[in-house]
Amino acid sequence: MKRWRRAIRMMAMMLICVPMTAVVANAEPAPYVPAPGIEAKYFEQGPAAVTERIGFACCDSTGAKFDVWYPTDLGTARHPIVVWGNGTNAVPSQYTYLLRHLASWGFVVIATENQRTGSGVDIRKSLDYLLARDEDPASEFFGKLDRTAVGAMGHSQGASGVLNAMRDSAGAIKTVVPLELPAQTWCSNSIACADTRSLTSGSVFLVNGSTDALISPSHQALPWQTEGLQSNQGYYEATPANVSKVWATLDGPNHNDVQGQPGCYGASFPCTTGVYGYLGYPTAWLLAQLTGDATARAAFRSGGELFGPSPNWHNQVGGVTD
Repeated sequence: MKRWRRAIRMMAMMLICVPMTAVVANAEPAPYVPAPGIEAKYFEQGPAAVTERIGFACCDSTGAKFDVWYPTDLGTARHPIVVWGNGTNAVPSQYTYLLRHLASWGFVVIATENQRTGSGVDIRKSLDYLLARDEDPASEFFGKLDRTAVGAMGHSQGASGVLNAMRDSAGAIKTVVPLELPAQTWCSNSIACADTRSLTSGSVFLVNGSTDALISPSHQALPWQTEGLQSNQGYYEATPANVSKVWATLDGPNHNDVQGQPGCYGASFPCTTGVYGYLGYPTAWLLAQLTGDATARAAFRSGGELFGPSPNWHNQVGGVTD
């Protein structure tokens, strides 16, 4: 059993610890076709032109810089915030298509370049930095940020990180979208665990890919109460009832598809369909939870669009109430 676990761990680390320079030019998948209606609306780029600034400012607790994506014309309105958590050995620029997409819908997105974000500490540092700019008359973000509308999204180790960041944020982070959340068996000294039982407030939209069975499986052999939190089902069921929660599985994606630009080009191996499926409903969730977008929110109500028969999604469970 120990030998088997060691072999499996080595295979997983090959998937989640691909050096950021090791990029595979996979064949482009067939175009993703979102559900007509709500998913299709938020699958498209938003109305805002986007500014991207890599190495925008310094620093988190490790000395890593921050990258930002935001609407080029910030206007007079206050913008909701999304803080991002990288997967192991990854940096924010590997998720550029997704982060630009969020900014096009009005979010100001900030991410540390730290490649070990599982504790959530430096995800919260990125938020602290951005909120300080909201108070700085010399900053382009002065008076432009909605401090009451903060969400977090992260991939792999960063999915653990955003859950931990929300838990420790004293209510500052209102909602999280963990993508490909690793089973607790992959926890180590360098990869922090997440435990949804520790959440006391906020909301969660768990998303995993159907072919990511090794690192972020949908189900587990034994109930989580016996085996620990080893699946998205386990994390979902362990989330307290007072925390609004939804879980859904994308048909096709593997562990690193979310890095696609937007197909498999630019994604660390392996990739099957690219980032497409991670655009529509996650964007809608953040808008619903942070801005009160009624159209977006309708997708997640009981019987809403996400929960209908779909060629792209299964395991849909949970929901929101008004």
